[in-house]
Parts: sequence; structure tokens; C-alpha cells
Amino acid sequence: MLGIGRGERRFRRRGGVHVGHVRHRTRSEIGSLDRAMERFGFVGLPNAGKSSLYNALAGGGAHAAPYAFATTDPNVGVAKVPDHRLDALSEMSQSKQTIHAAVQFTDIGGLVEGASQGEGLGNAFLSHIREVDAIVFVLRAFGDDDVPGPQDPLEHLRVVEIELALADLASAEKARDKIQRMLKGDASLKRTVDLLDKVVDTLGEGTPLSRAGLDDDARNDLKEFFFLTNKPVMAVLNIGEDQIGDEAAIAAPLREELAGAEVVPLSVQLEAEAAVMAQEDRQEMLEALGLGDGAVPAFLTSAYHMLGLRTYLTTGEKESRAWTFRASSTAPEAAGVIHTDFQRGFIRAETIQWDELVAAGSWAAARDVGKVRSEGKDYIVRDGDVMEFRFNV
Repeated sequence: MLGIGRGERRFRRRGGVHVGHVRHRTRSEIGSLDRAMERFGFVGLPNAGKSSLYNALAGGGAHAAPYAFATTDPNVGVAKVPDHRLDALSEMSQSKQTIHAAVQFTDIGGLVEGASQGEGLGNAFLSHIREVDAIVFVLRAFGDDDVPGPQDPLEHLRVVEIELALADLASAEKARDKIQRMLKGDASLKRTVDLLDKVVDTLGEGTPLSRAGLDDDARNDLKEFFFLTNKPVMAVLNIGEDQIGDEAAIAAPLREELAGAEVVPLSVQLEAEAAVMAQEDRQEMLEALGLGDGAVPAFLTSAYHMLGLRTYLTTGEKESRAWTFRASSTAPEAAGVIHTDFQRGFIRAETIQWDELVAAGSWAAARDVGKVRSEGKDYIVRDGDVMEFRFNV
């Protein structure tokens, strides 16, 4: 290891969770971290497969039934994000423990026409969806005579988007009227009023803000109003077992409609059944169906990136670990993910891309051939960086 200068603490590698002299987190701090985890919520019509998708991710636990409103209270779970880079580093370091990044997901009761006016779960549904950071539309494409409701995913999408837009319309009109009354005393609010005028017109046409062509600045300015349709979106297209192999053709109309949004075709029921199997049996079943590792890993990775999340890595004999940071974060901000002391006392970061480290075989070998870089406070951390930090507190 490199030496430690006077007054300087190295973010030492102890199994990848590099620590200076820092205290353990308290129970309340751990609770704060849990609440800070990014969350995505499943939204769709009754019987679209939301609860089964939850079970595919969580390995069971959500009640799935072929009738509306089987789920009345939201189920909340946590899933690890698959990462072959982390697995390769763990193997290289012969780590005793491998800790993946994770996201929280919520199975919310089915949405029906008229939800914005209190139909179905009404306001309870809307309050649950306001709490998530991004929305995953679960849209049904499979046919089943025992499961009521339409199987056209575009029809599912139409109902869901209109109900969310109508709920936002009521909120937007209320916010605009309030700010207009404040405008006489503060002319700087004129821009906000103009933006809300545009929002009201857009939502009044049934168009969600995510598809309104607003630029990033406008979308950011609207975050303070917590509009449902201003959240990032992706879609899971729930297909039947008999549709496996035709995913591209089935998903094409939805991909055209949701241009720019990720669409993941997924046989949700099969994935849910596989999730509760032993690993060997699960792999055998998925491979027999031509599904490889299944579509759930691809879905999780897409959802993680949709939330604007990226991963840097640490590795050592004790553990290899994925750390979640926001895209475009600087090195001190990324260091602060581990502990605020690392951000407050940041000096520099030593970093290398994961594949270069694996090719070298060890951190020491990579340093010997000049692959390890020393980066300062302005360095923008890249997805897949392997990091060590120096800090002084």
C-alpha cells in the first residue's frame, strides 16, 4: 500500500469496504439509508401481472389472484441489481462476501378508469404512487379466458396514462391558481405560472408530462409539484408462455408509442415460478424455455439506470461491493455514499475501470503497469470505476 502522509487517512481496503477511522452507523442512520433507497412502483390495470412481477423479484410474498383489487395495500420489497463486473472482481479478489447494489420496488393495487375521481382504490392508489421515484407500467399482452380484462397493452397504457394525467391536472390547476395570486407581489413567479399554464393545457389533452416534449430544465422545475406523470417511466410487457420467441414483434407497437422509454418483454408468471425454485432447477427451466438467465436481470438493470443510478465498485479479500451514486457525481460526492467523513475530508481518489483491473489480476499489479489513476475533486466518476479514497478529517 502507499504510505499515509501526515494528517492524512487512507481509505484503506478492508475487504473492499475501505474505512478510515469512522464510527459505526447508528440504528437511526441505517433507517435513513433505507428510506433514501430509490424506489420504483408497478402501475397497471387489475390482472396485468404486478403482483406476479413482485414475486419474480422478491421470490414470493405478494398475493396474486385473477380478480381486481387482490392487492389493496402496497407490497414493498428490495431486489439486488445483477452485476457481472462485481462478480468478476469478487472472483479475482477471492472475496468472502459479495454485496450488490439494490433498489426498492412497490406493488401498488390496480388502477381503473375513474381512479382520479375516486373509483377503485382511488385516492389510496394515487397517494401510494406519489411516494415512488419512478414508474414501471406493467402492461398485459397475454390472453387467458380465466383472467378478465383487455389484453391489448396499448389499451392498458391509454387508461393508465389518462388517469394519471387527470390526477395531475387537478393538482396543476390548484398550484397555478395559488401562484397566480402570489404573482402581484413577486414578478419572478411569472415564469412558473407560464410553465404551469403549459402543463395544464398538456394534461387537459390527456398527455402525460413524460411525453410532452418538455426540456430537462422544465422537468426539473416541475419536480417541486410532485406530478405523477413527471416521473421517469419504463414498461414491462407481460407476455404468455406461448408468446416466447415473438417478443420483438409483440413489443414493437408499444416501443413506437413510448419512444425513448425502455420496454422489457417478460413472461411474468414464468419468472415468478422460477424465482421460488432452487437455483439448479430454476436455471434448467429457464434454459429449457430458451430464456437463458431470464428477463428479470435485464429488467432490474434497466430500472436502476432509469432512476439515474450508476455503480462504482470496491474489492478486497473481505468483500467486493457495489456502491450506488447519481450519474455525473464528482469523486467526493461518490465517496460520501460510503460515509460523510470521506466526502468532507476528501483528498483524492485512486481509480481504475473494472475490466482493466480484472485483466491486471490485482490492484498492485495494475498500479505497477500505470493503470491506476489519481483523481481530484473535479473528477466525474464513471459507471464501473473501482475506487480507493484518501481523506483527512
